Amino acid sequence: MSAPATSAPAKMAPSRSDFDEKEKEKDVRTSNIVAARAVADAIRTSLGPKGMDKMIISPNNEVLISNDGATILQNLELRHPAAKMLAELAKAQDIEAGDGTTSVCVIAGSLLGAVSQLMGKGIHPSIISEAFNLALNKSLEVLVSMSVPVSLTDRVSLVKSATTSLNSKVVSQYTNLASIAVDAVLSVINPATAINVNLKDIKLIKKLGGTIEDTELVQGLVFDQTASHTAGGPTRIQNAKIGLIQFCLSAPKTYMDNNIVVSDYSKMDKVIKEEPKLILEMCRKIQKSGCNVLLVQKSILRDAVNDLSLHYLAKLKILVIKDIERDDIEFICNTIGCQPVANIDSFTADKLGKADLVEEVGTSDGKIVKITGIPNPGKTVTVLCRGSNKLVLDEAERSLHDALCVIRSLVKKKFLIAGGGAPEIEVSQQVTAYSKTLTGITSYCVRAYAEALEIIPYTLAENAGLHPISIVTELRNKHAQGEINSGINVRKGAITNILQENVVQPLLVSTSALTLATETVVMLLKIDDIATAR
Repeated sequence: MSAPATSAPAKMAPSRSDFDEKEKEKDVRTSNIVAARAVADAIRTSLGPKGMDKMIISPNNEVLISNDGATILQNLELRHPAAKMLAELAKAQDIEAGDGTTSVCVIAGSLLGAVSQLMGKGIHPSIISEAFNLALNKSLEVLVSMSVPVSLTDRVSLVKSATTSLNSKVVSQYTNLASIAVDAVLSVINPATAINVNLKDIKLIKKLGGTIEDTELVQGLVFDQTASHTAGGPTRIQNAKIGLIQFCLSAPKTYMDNNIVVSDYSKMDKVIKEEPKLILEMCRKIQKSGCNVLLVQKSILRDAVNDLSLHYLAKLKILVIKDIERDDIEFICNTIGCQPVANIDSFTADKLGKADLVEEVGTSDGKIVKITGIPNPGKTVTVLCRGSNKLVLDEAERSLHDALCVIRSLVKKKFLIAGGGAPEIEVSQQVTAYSKTLTGITSYCVRAYAEALEIIPYTLAENAGLHPISIVTELRNKHAQGEINSGINVRKGAITNILQENVVQPLLVSTSALTLATETVVMLLKIDDIATAR
């Protein structure tokens, strides 16, 4: 007969990890991860062509509608330091690549979810950081290997890339914006030698009225203010000679703390008569130089021009455009080849720019002035954005900026890559295979990194109303069979060869998103305390 089993107190199983997180460190890391993931989850629904838009109302009741990650986060009131880091992450992606601002936050949120699980198993943050950096290097190799080189002379490929960027925007149904973005960038660079684009050479002017289809590219200058109509001045000048002044065409004034006391009526009369004489002399000097179009910089201390000077200039048949912003001076000079003049004595013919035509053009919301036919155009262009209301116009401007940034990314790194979640799934599969060549905890962490990247195709499918699990599973199978360009076609609701569907994006957008997201996660991971400065 066997002896009865005695119940002994069960011993605690020894932890597999030698890292026991202190309570305070755990609370700080948990707080950071929760705050950052909350931000990522908030904008996750905006990812992809079928993503939703956010309506943001400012304290002064201004309304903003957008699905651009950087724009949304820039306008949110974030108080937690980790949440602010995610907003800065989107801003960094916007500066570096101009597109993929929502993707970078979604990837960072998913990686933080993986970090949370790994730390729950007792793995030290330093080991996770090293493993994530290993996984990042492997991911970048995979992205480069699946990219396709592109030439800046291949306009069709550039337009496809810009169109993909615009597909997720409110204005996606307007096809002209992609062509305008490509033509604008190609106008300001030399495609054979360019390695970057200065987007300050492309000026976006917004004007209410019309539709987005009316947006146009102008090889010259556009001013959204009207020409001066005082005393019937001209509104159209051919063979224009354009001067730009930074001094005031009005009576001189003393400094604010000084006064002039005139005790005699005859002297007062003399002072009053001197003013028109002085202004007329200045206007005649301007005419003598051959100038027939005058741009006047806005003045803060006193009126840059007064009614008397405008009257004289109108009689001398000089078209006047006043209130030119100081920030626009450099762009104007680069475009028409004029030089800003700070003193009437230095206003000479060699400081003038030339153009075939300067004319005031009527629009449904007032008038604008166009300067066209510049003989030696600088490497600058102007895009005149049109829209039926302010919200649409603002979103059109942001979308156009994103499209310009996408073309700039292709100038920086001349490679295209498939969109539609294809690169993320391919990277995930190859990094998972790479993790099997590693040993120990590092292998486990690299695999967790690979699995976290599947959030992009999962979210694309979810936002398009598809079944995410079956779509991602099918996508995995396609990539396992070697179809590296298979991605989610949200319009057809199926997996297709995404390159043939013309859904492409610059390689720089993907590499930058992965690099910045990983760096931010590693930085958050290494924070173990939050202290308030004095």
